[in-house]
Amino acid sequence: MKFFCKLITIIFTVCVVQCREIIRNPNSFKVNEKIIYDCVDIYKQPSLSHPLLQNHKIQLKPSFSISKPKHKTKSKIQSKKIFECSDGTVPILNNTNEYVTNAQHWAKKHFSPFTSDSHGTHIAGVRALPYQGPYHGVTALLSVHDLNISVDQASYANIYIGSGVSNKVNFLQTGWMVNPSLFGDGRTWSYGFWKGVNGTGCYNTICPGFIQVSRTDPLSIPIPYPHKRDRALYISILQDKKSGNWWAIHVNYHLPDLNIGYWPKELFDLIGTNADMVGVLGTVQASPSGKSPPMGNGHLPTKHFKESARIENVIIIDSKYKSIASRKYKLEKLLDSNKCYGLRGREDLPLLDMFTYGGPGGDSCGI
Repeated sequence: MKFFCKLITIIFTVCVVQCREIIRNPNSFKVNEKIIYDCVDIYKQPSLSHPLLQNHKIQLKPSFSISKPKHKTKSKIQSKKIFECSDGTVPILNNTNEYVTNAQHWAKKHFSPFTSDSHGTHIAGVRALPYQGPYHGVTALLSVHDLNISVDQASYANIYIGSGVSNKVNFLQTGWMVNPSLFGDGRTWSYGFWKGVNGTGCYNTICPGFIQVSRTDPLSIPIPYPHKRDRALYISILQDKKSGNWWAIHVNYHLPDLNIGYWPKELFDLIGTNADMVGVLGTVQASPSGKSPPMGNGHLPTKHFKESARIENVIIIDSKYKSIASRKYKLEKLLDSNKCYGLRGREDLPLLDMFTYGGPGGDSCGI
């Protein structure tokens, strides 16, 4: 009888250990039912299978450092690791058929900064135009917000760079997004989007292209809530002067900047050496019924900037790779539906030291 009890105990112990190993699989991380990341050898990541990257040599870190404002904003990004891959591996999205199908659907609707009119899309933001360029990047701090939107809508805020000639467009974006259909839940996620040669491109790593370098932070994850601080993303898209690659970076004041990864220059035929336009935008995509979702924090901006969605510390990287405060540029304001959304600067600061934006959306925002 004692032997039998010991045998049962041993079997139970083995089962528990095996179950724990499955739950704590160090090579796979489940964010929700749709989003699973696998830790993959950095030199075997799927993006390297792209036809234009057959001879690409991975750049492990950028050759530059980011210039930060002398005054420290109270909105500071605080990183919270959701998972961590082992040395030599990086988190790569396990692309299920459902996720790829949803991503392709939303990619067709995704707003291009070079499109003057996009059905169901509304924007609020600013941009620097070609005659003041070329440019090599943009940096900004974006406040982050939760929004209640339906599964057939999307709301996002981003920084972007790009160039367009006739019907040909190249551009890159990174920022935050609420899109329940794409991500499988109503949380606010970081994201990236690119469009390159022959119109190819996608969200995050849905298709080969973006080279993941960080082993802790992929391009797209739910944005955590920091302890006793405003929720914000301080992000950059910067071109490396030596390699020409476009880096996606999370900026930190008290810690080293987080180099997420980069889009190789080989993916592009218009922004391989520089970009003609940079900007920051809040954007929404309405449902097929025509109802537009909230933008920013869901409220129209007021003179009390802390009550509004805001973008701060916008820095533009100029033709000589120098960091220039955006207030030194003549910037075009973009607002296509003042019935539902707003855009304003602080009265005591130039527009691009800080501006606020957003609104509730609704049924009468226009097409």
